[in-house]
Amino acid sequence: MPELDRIWDEKNRTRVLGSSAGILLAIAVLDWLTRPFISLGFLYLFPIMLAAGFLPRSAVAALGAACAVLAEAFSSLEPSFVRLLFETLALAGCGLFVAELIRVRRIVLAVQAAATKAEERLRALVETSPAAIVTVDDRGLIEMANRAAVDLLAPRAGNLLGDPVAAFLPELHHALRWEEAPQFRTTMQCRGHKGNGENFLADVWFSTYKEGSAPKLAAIIAEIADEVPIGSHDAVRENGSLSLQTREAEVLRLLVQGLANKEIAARLAVSESTVKNALQQLFTKTGVRTRSQLVRVALEEYRNIL
Repeated sequence: MPELDRIWDEKNRTRVLGSSAGILLAIAVLDWLTRPFISLGFLYLFPIMLAAGFLPRSAVAALGAACAVLAEAFSSLEPSFVRLLFETLALAGCGLFVAELIRVRRIVLAVQAAATKAEERLRALVETSPAAIVTVDDRGLIEMANRAAVDLLAPRAGNLLGDPVAAFLPELHHALRWEEAPQFRTTMQCRGHKGNGENFLADVWFSTYKEGSAPKLAAIIAEIADEVPIGSHDAVRENGSLSLQTREAEVLRLLVQGLANKEIAARLAVSESTVKNALQQLFTKTGVRTRSQLVRVALEEYRNIL
């Protein structure tokens, strides 16, 4: 079909329509000359199919009807309205069928071109991003990684493509395997392993998606310090610990129990945004950046209220 696609390229519109008209005229003349011997009405299919790629449906149907009239006029058989009707249906139907095939093909090519362009833009964005970005296929192998990811994970071969993500971030491989929904987005903090043998703590933002029926995953990875020194903040302490508001203390108590924001909001009968605001205040007061670090601060400094 790729070679045939070129025939109905928009730049060939005038040439193809002109050729179709010329072929139709030649068939009509030949059909008229051979009228006493043979009917050539079936040949009208070819100019109709050529023109169908550029004409609207109504014009294709009209062209099929006109060719059916010519075929009937130059036929050696006795005139028949039924035969004329069937010839019209056959010629017009064939032209409309070809026109629909060409229209669908053009849509498919346009979608493919748009997808290719979008993929090229995305790849360019990923390659130039200062953040470490990887994509993982359904076998758990890294299929795309930018320069920042290579620098962070430091693979021995100097290239991450084709390496199992489990060798660097095992939790990402597990997320790919158990996730069955069409798409799942979340963040997590996990241990990572560099190719040079070093371990590190990472914040990971990832999203699963499906390409066809195969599950895949895209992730942004950021290395963070293993520990944040407790008390490395400027807030004023009371009796050795920071003073907490009632809402903050309630949120912190439920956070230590391992509840998610939505669960905490349900327990306290407040909105999820209220919980997020309280957590943000806690992060600011304690000087930490992650939930796990906040839990440690809570256990060390606020055990008496928990």
